[in-house]
Amino acid sequence: MIHTNIEQVNAGIMLPLMEAFYTIQGEGYHKGTAAYFVRIGGCDVGCHWCDVKESWNADLHPPTSIDSMVEKALLYSNTIVVTGGEPLMWPMGPLTEKFKSEGANVHLETSGAYPLTGEWDWICLSPKKNKPPLTEVYQKADELKVIVYNKSDLEFAEHHAARVKDGCKLYLQPEWSRRDEAMALIVEYVMKHPKWAVSLQTHKYLNIP
Repeated sequence: MIHTNIEQVNAGIMLPLMEAFYTIQGEGYHKGTAAYFVRIGGCDVGCHWCDVKESWNADLHPPTSIDSMVEKALLYSNTIVVTGGEPLMWPMGPLTEKFKSEGANVHLETSGAYPLTGEWDWICLSPKKNKPPLTEVYQKADELKVIVYNKSDLEFAEHHAARVKDGCKLYLQPEWSRRDEAMALIVEYVMKHPKWAVSLQTHKYLNIP
């Protein structure tokens, strides 16, 4: 990011935008519904199985004015999903304020590793082992989505489920590269522990973004 934009990015007036697109939500509670996705660059959580590693380096993604982001998004949908990367690395207040002023429903996908900023209608918390969520994010999460790579992730999932608020939706989702092995674990576990539900990356099965 060039120097003249750093202050605006730090204030949340501009954000490192990796990509933005209109599609069908593929995962979790809102799967199957249309939404406009805003993918913010920058992440230092470092999951080895991350399928958008190109989002990690914020300097690769141009600082973009939130005005232009909001204007374009609302041409497509009233439901906006802010994802990453890790969006909470940047102040989200200005972006969500603009969306909310236009009557949009704004959803967040986060690891919870950074302080919660912004006003959200739905928060999907997907905790990672390298950098655990902050307490404040647990209590605001509407949905807990844990990626299952191997059996130890089921214990990891319960650790986090014990920290979210009552009524938070609980999902186990197979890591895509090990989906067959992980799904067998998940199906057996959900049948024994029905407070959990299965989440699939349905957009990958349907071959949509």
